[in-house]
Amino acid sequence: MKRFVIFGNTYQQGDIAQVQEFVRHLTERGIDVAVERDFYCYLCGAGKLEGVSSFDADAVPEADMALSLGGDGTFLTTVMWVSRQGMPILGVNLGHLGYLTAGNLDRQSGVLDEVLAGHYRIEERTMLQVACDATLIQHPWALNEVAILRHETSSMLDMETRLCSHELTTYRGDGLIVSTPTGSTAYNMSVGGPILEPTTSCLVLSPISPHSLTMRPLVVRDDSEIAVRTYSRAKHYEVSIDGEVTLCPTGSTLTIARAPYCARVVQLEGNNFARTLRQKLLWGTGQQ
Repeated sequence: MKRFVIFGNTYQQGDIAQVQEFVRHLTERGIDVAVERDFYCYLCGAGKLEGVSSFDADAVPEADMALSLGGDGTFLTTVMWVSRQGMPILGVNLGHLGYLTAGNLDRQSGVLDEVLAGHYRIEERTMLQVACDATLIQHPWALNEVAILRHETSSMLDMETRLCSHELTTYRGDGLIVSTPTGSTAYNMSVGGPILEPTTSCLVLSPISPHSLTMRPLVVRDDSEIAVRTYSRAKHYEVSIDGEVTLCPTGSTLTIARAPYCARVVQLEGNNFARTLRQKLLWGTGQQ
């Protein structure tokens, strides 16, 4: 490892000094470190970072790995900026759940030492891309999900859905989630959708508060193209792409498909899907 780029957020709940120590530990190991500019300025509020450069998020320099210091939201933002470059992403948890992260910030967790020793693997995770026939979507890529939602709470949505150009159904209710396997433990899980192993080649469509008991979550192949024309009494509906919301006009069609690239997620050798579920979802602990 010769160079890391680091992303974070400016509302960290953890100790800034601890983050600075982490960065210094990298430089002491001979790693060239570049920090996203806003996060760099935030960290410098607790003292100058020696031997560390900064960069703008829309001009990420080449590096061996991107580090996401934060929770799942920070990880998703990092994915948006670096995945098209094929750069591996290591999530280091400073938040609460941290489902997408590989470990915690403290040196005792061993995350940094394990990575520098090469004790990790890279998982390729399916991403989505979305387009609207009536408006431009600025950031149309998602690692977790694309969700169609009501803009006004009093207005039900009618979502005419086609699967690979074939008529599927009209979902009626509060919305519809198209989720990747990685995102199956996020919004999808909260509406009763299935949990999927994150490297499987599939997508899941999960209706939100459907107005029919026959409308159930549906798992499809990840090379499926999903087209949804949405109607409502409101003038607009919302499209949430990993939490980033765009308003689309009623009557417009969204096309959702697998993105042409994957997110390359770093996992430590000791991590596995079953262990992550038990740790993050408190399975088998009596604390659910």
